[in-house]
Amino acid sequence: MDFPRYKPPFWLSNGVAMTAYIALRSRHTWEKTIGYDAPPEREMEFVGAGGTPIYGRVACPDNPKGTFVATYGIVGTLDNQWYLELLKRKAYHRGYAVVTFDWRAHGRTGLLSPALTSDGLYEGEDFLRIAAAALQLGCPAPIWFSGYSLGGQLALWGVRIAEREPERLADLANAEAVLQGLGGAATICPSLDSTRSLSYLTAHPIGRYLEQSIVRALKKLLHQLKEAHPGTIDPEAIDRANTIWGFDREFVISPLGFESVEDYYAASSPLPWLEELQHPTLILYAADDPLFAPTILPDLQSACAMNPAIDLLLTQRGGHVGYLASEGARRQARDEDCWWAWNRVLDWTARSLQ
Repeated sequence: MDFPRYKPPFWLSNGVAMTAYIALRSRHTWEKTIGYDAPPEREMEFVGAGGTPIYGRVACPDNPKGTFVATYGIVGTLDNQWYLELLKRKAYHRGYAVVTFDWRAHGRTGLLSPALTSDGLYEGEDFLRIAAAALQLGCPAPIWFSGYSLGGQLALWGVRIAEREPERLADLANAEAVLQGLGGAATICPSLDSTRSLSYLTAHPIGRYLEQSIVRALKKLLHQLKEAHPGTIDPEAIDRANTIWGFDREFVISPLGFESVEDYYAASSPLPWLEELQHPTLILYAADDPLFAPTILPDLQSACAMNPAIDLLLTQRGGHVGYLASEGARRQARDEDCWWAWNRVLDWTARSLQ
């Protein structure tokens, strides 16, 4: 598929600057950049893998033409993830049903269950089970899994499990409908290789600052889980978890049966199996993303070149989950707003419906 050229505003031509602007400034101004109000939506309690309750919201217009199931990145909640709200409003306006959810240990899902994260190993099945419930609510196929950053990794896992482990849905009455109705995945800056990216992130002062910002949010999440589910979270382990790596070492790998964080990251990272995906998949990825190791790029390009099911949109600029477009790029793409990445996602899914 041919994509319009991306170009950022000149003052955001650096990946760190773009990432910082999105994180610190755009969260206060985003509503002024989009012409759609929040759609009416219904709160739901879905049932994910292993019976885990998952909090979500469903927005379904009249006569929808397809469905997005989507979540956000490593930290946050549905109440504050405005970048995901952009997708909801834009997709709903274009006639899609949109199902968004707080993934494991996050937001209201964390209040419902003490189940911790697994970076896709269970969240991929959560995506599929949420899609099954959405079909029963009248949200139609094709169903597109979507997310950004770590949420993009989770969405890719949804497709992976549908293709490689469909038996995990054997208890669902409409399992076949879900598997046949899955359109594919559309992701923005997905996490693809945790070991390399964390090593890269912590090797630079700016990267260490970004990591510590994430760690503070993870610790806040852990304290909320401790209060919501007394006796399930060790407060001393929270004190020890001073890195992302430490969070996974203290809280994640043992319940999942891994002996080391390295083994866990190797098992959960999507890069090794991208070339095997069979459903249409869109990956938007910026070469100047400051959170991901540049050494991933040639491997990503090679995997996608070997797989005709994947459309890789690799840009030189864009930062991490940024992609604010310059006025020229916006005009060239004929976009209604500055949110270049979501506009490409929606154009890509629309082409599949033609």
